[in-house]
Amino acid sequence: MDELVERLRGEVGGPVLVPGDEGFAEEVAGFNTAVTHSPAVAVGITSEADAAAVVRAAADAGLPIRMLATGHGTPAVTDGVLVTTSRLTGVTVDPDQKVAHIAAGSRWAEVIAAAGQHGLAPIIGASDAVGCIGYTLGGGLGPLARTYGVSSDWARGFRIVTGTGEVVTANADEHSDLFWALRGGKGGFGLVTSMDFALVELTTLYGGSVFFDAPDIARVFMTWASWTKTLPETANSSVVILRLPPLEFIPEPLRGKTVLNVRFAFIGDPAEGQRLFRPIRDAGTAIVDSVGEMPATDIALIHNDPKDPVAAWDQGVLLRDIDAGFASAFLEVVGPEQQVPLVAVEIRHLGGAAHRDVPEGSAVGGRGGAYSLVMIGVPDPGLFETVLPAAAGGVLDRLSAWVSPETTVNFAAAFSLPCSYEAAWPADTFARLAEVRASYDPQELFPYGPS
Repeated sequence: MDELVERLRGEVGGPVLVPGDEGFAEEVAGFNTAVTHSPAVAVGITSEADAAAVVRAAADAGLPIRMLATGHGTPAVTDGVLVTTSRLTGVTVDPDQKVAHIAAGSRWAEVIAAAGQHGLAPIIGASDAVGCIGYTLGGGLGPLARTYGVSSDWARGFRIVTGTGEVVTANADEHSDLFWALRGGKGGFGLVTSMDFALVELTTLYGGSVFFDAPDIARVFMTWASWTKTLPETANSSVVILRLPPLEFIPEPLRGKTVLNVRFAFIGDPAEGQRLFRPIRDAGTAIVDSVGEMPATDIALIHNDPKDPVAAWDQGVLLRDIDAGFASAFLEVVGPEQQVPLVAVEIRHLGGAAHRDVPEGSAVGGRGGAYSLVMIGVPDPGLFETVLPAAAGGVLDRLSAWVSPETTVNFAAAFSLPCSYEAAWPADTFARLAEVRASYDPQELFPYGPS
């Protein structure tokens, strides 16, 4: 190990740290504070050359390599080399080609700001604090997915250091098999150093969120479930039951309450968006209503996900469909009268463009899901091992008639559910991904799959 560390410190421009070094704990810290990384060595890369040097050195030492950007979905790393990308950032926009060049450690907030200067926008996820690369490699179902498809559909190319130490460009014309795999196949192919991502012309949309108090939850949720059946692809929505603590950072109208939050994003004439959203407003008395015409640069406010590190536990599945029976069962297990250790239970309306693959094909799994269901637990690590899995398991048992056998990898919670690894892709896609991994990482330097 000493020889490897000495070599890395001589070849890499960024810090090379081992346990016990000053700054090691900070270097390997991610968004989820409940996850503690303890690799043999952590390397903060600053360039593509750094990335290539790390791969060659780790290969010679026979050590596995894993990556950490923001750490939103990274399971605990307990061996090998952990590459951190927080210093490899930067976004440049070509307004003529409507493409953003995104470095490996960049977050979506940077892309939104850079694209917005040209009247353009990226198709992102719910949070602008998430790293661009890891999210996109898993496909990505954001607040505009019904209208524009999954986020990886907009990837136009990647630069990647493969398991053989070769730096390659993967796009529709070069290494097209790897390009196919990187759009939805998630991990196990190499170290991605940058991505080219197509942008859309979008400056405003009709969207936001509205909150309803506990007495209105059942009526509004039942309305939402049937209302989604009527929406065009230009309309996107999700709904979440939130159990909010009585803390000062929570807005006063919501503090200490169990509420229903309906999110909405419509691409088109604001008047039509207002008309489409009317059934939700009529279903109850809103205690907070922010739905209206908004700048596209504010899209992250629709979900308003936390930006600061927190202990996080979640579990997600896809749903075949929902109906009145589902709505009743859902309220029966997570409605406001229930005592469950889940701070948020969210359902997103999918379909539309998210159902359709790109013409050249991609490795995205879960396109057949009509809705997604994600449960987020109370942020107490003492509950993560037994209490929260048991609570979530009870919810899934009651809703099993509507749960899809397929999932999507970004919602698979590190494959904590049995068979969720294989279920993240159709069987033929799963098999083809294994072939691509074997081709570009024959030594399996980049381990991927359930631990």
